[in-house]
Amino acid sequence: MTAALRAEICRVGASLYQRGYVHATAGNISVRTETGFLITPTDACLGQLEPARLAEIDANGAQTGGDRASKTLALHQSIYAADPLARCVIHTHSTHLVALTLAGVWSVDDILPPITPYFVMKVGHVPLIPYHRPGDPAVGDAVSRRIAAMRDAGTPNEQIRTSVASLRQRLLDSIPETPLSVLVDHIDHIAKVAGVDHVGIGSDFDGVTALPIGMEDVTMLPRIAQHLIDRGYSDTDIKKILGGNMLRVLETAIDPTERKRR
Repeated sequence: MTAALRAEICRVGASLYQRGYVHATAGNISVRTETGFLITPTDACLGQLEPARLAEIDANGAQTGGDRASKTLALHQSIYAADPLARCVIHTHSTHLVALTLAGVWSVDDILPPITPYFVMKVGHVPLIPYHRPGDPAVGDAVSRRIAAMRDAGTPNEQIRTSVASLRQRLLDSIPETPLSVLVDHIDHIAKVAGVDHVGIGSDFDGVTALPIGMEDVTMLPRIAQHLIDRGYSDTDIKKILGGNMLRVLETAIDPTERKRR
């Protein structure tokens, strides 16, 4: 397991370097392991990492192997402590982010405005953390507090899901209970407009949250036939509506050679 993680850190580091997202010895990568952490060494070039030289840290923060760990280890540990689900931290010292902070961010809570809905859903809020010298424990505390605050507020996706779920429930609550007779009204209307030869019904009860009263499951389908009888439909027309029309269309759609085979 550790060997695979070491190889993946080196692969990601090389990819970031080759694409120009990191330069010289800037940036570092860490991953959470079963016994602690792996992190890139101090002053290491992410484009030239060697799996065996990655620093290995135990759960207490003591280094147990590899080259001397990056001085940002404390920051990474703070992130892992603040978010138990975090498995990896990639710290790039992004040139564009440095330039943005020097030029002035949109706000301390969102360094960029909500440019597009997709940006809001996929990136979400990106807050500004005040500058501290590398390795300063204070930056870890600041990041931890920000993670906790954003977790309490919920991610944009969680906020959207909550809002949609609430709206959906309000809409469902506003739908009046519908008797089976209204369903048959629809069948009746289609038969009158398009003709009884063009009416078909299905029996898929999956994925619905509301059903007509008296049509809660497939065992109640015969009640449709009774309603049609009560409305004066002939046995022939009822058979068409309950499946005959569907079978006719399917039979027509099947290749003639297939029909011969059957």
